[in-house]
Amino acid sequence: MQLCDLTAHEIVERLRRGETSAEAVLDSVLARIAQVEGRAPRTAPYPPSAEEQAEDRRHVHAYISLQAERARERARSIDQARARDEALGPLAGVPLAVKDIFCVEGTPSTAASRMLEHFVAPYSATSVTRLEAAGAVVLGKVNLDEFTYGSSNESSAFQPPVGNPWDPSRVPGGSSGGSAAAVAAGEAVLSIGTDTAGSIRQPAAFCGVVGLKPTYGRVSRYGLIAFASSIDCVGPLTRDVTDSALMLGAMAGADPQDGTAASVPVPDYQAELEAGVRGMRIGLSPDYFRIQYPDAKTGELREQEIDPQVKAAVLDAAQRLAGAGAEIVENVPMPNTRYGIPAYFVVARVEAASNLHRYDGVKYGHRTARPMADLRAMYRASRGEAFGVQPKLRILMGMYVSAAQYEKHYYQRALRVRTLIRGDFEAAFDPAGLHRLDALLAATTPTTAFELGALYGDSVLMQYADLLTVPADHAGVPALSIPAGLDRGGMPIGIQFMARDFDEARLFRLGRAYEMSTAAEAWRSARPKVLGGG
Repeated sequence: MQLCDLTAHEIVERLRRGETSAEAVLDSVLARIAQVEGRAPRTAPYPPSAEEQAEDRRHVHAYISLQAERARERARSIDQARARDEALGPLAGVPLAVKDIFCVEGTPSTAASRMLEHFVAPYSATSVTRLEAAGAVVLGKVNLDEFTYGSSNESSAFQPPVGNPWDPSRVPGGSSGGSAAAVAAGEAVLSIGTDTAGSIRQPAAFCGVVGLKPTYGRVSRYGLIAFASSIDCVGPLTRDVTDSALMLGAMAGADPQDGTAASVPVPDYQAELEAGVRGMRIGLSPDYFRIQYPDAKTGELREQEIDPQVKAAVLDAAQRLAGAGAEIVENVPMPNTRYGIPAYFVVARVEAASNLHRYDGVKYGHRTARPMADLRAMYRASRGEAFGVQPKLRILMGMYVSAAQYEKHYYQRALRVRTLIRGDFEAAFDPAGLHRLDALLAATTPTTAFELGALYGDSVLMQYADLLTVPADHAGVPALSIPAGLDRGGMPIGIQFMARDFDEARLFRLGRAYEMSTAAEAWRSARPKVLGGG
């Protein structure tokens, strides 16, 4: 096994014992990037010729930009500190890929949009600063859906699109698809992403890695280029649950720069990581085993079961946890789950439209080179040239549903639905309630990763890939997605645990217990296609 394939905690232990160096780890990751990455994504028109597109679909294309020399200097300084017997941070020497929605001082911070293609951040996001303080080595910025608007990573202005390392002709998920793909392919050991409707957990499930959406406010959003400010969450993508706990411990906590960052104390997530699940009550809800979606032709609501292979993985996990001493509570009602996507369509687009108004071509970002008669014409031209289809759609819909004559029918109603979804979780977790759950277990996604181009262009069906993840975002509760096997086509399956506010430690215990119960399974040793597996 190469250094780039190790977990973060394994790398740190080797570094502390003097068995490797931060520069050697960095060299291993850079070699893997050269092996699997393919040509760097650019904003040039796409697609190219059929031959070039076929070649693109054999590679990952996770990175928008690499900062190899910056990373080299950082790795060298860590090795020098170790040589002086200085204390090393919990993530010392571990290569980190940053979703290009975070500002990192002195680096391009593009949000995968032509609007910010040439923007160099003058400061760093709090979460990135804290990870670097813990010893992480920032490698570069990875691709995403433009401004995080999407569920497949195909809406990025930087093409070719990211390919799933398990099969590059399939999507890695979105919007943190570049983050998940980089970790899965060994192009980074850790990555940081954002979750607004499932944008950490869904790509984690598609790419076979661990993804955590913390409680809203658990991690500061300062330095994050905002999508929907009342929903956005910052979280880690890692190879295992231990690394996820390490990353959250480094990032979490109050931040004077962010008024929404919670002042709740940050526990030691490592302390009881392997304490087991005996006595925990874990719920299964029938509302997470089926999806409702509108028929594109008739508009009628259709209902279907999730993929049988995905359902089987959830039930297998429940059986394993029961064998470890947990109590499985079946038929937990979560009736408002079905309304998560419609409510998200409204709330997120209103907030997205508001946040996009700052891009006017005046202060920073793209400005049209064409001469304009007045300021409004310059605004229109700059935005028209630089925004892709998805930002434009969100501006239009957000402005429509928040207009005075429609606000009560759409926006206010969506906010009430969000409250109902929150109520479902409060009832399920209520210690004095009927079910008294410690956690809810469900599939992360209704299916495994779909093919590139299969849903792109259909905003409604694309959004329904997040149907099982978005309720936790509406409710603000933490949720952890972990790998749970492979389907018959060799694509990863993900399951998720959801818990009450600020109870991430319980999620880590559950995830770690499942990891230990499946350690000997054959799928644990499988490798992505880009690494010679499959």
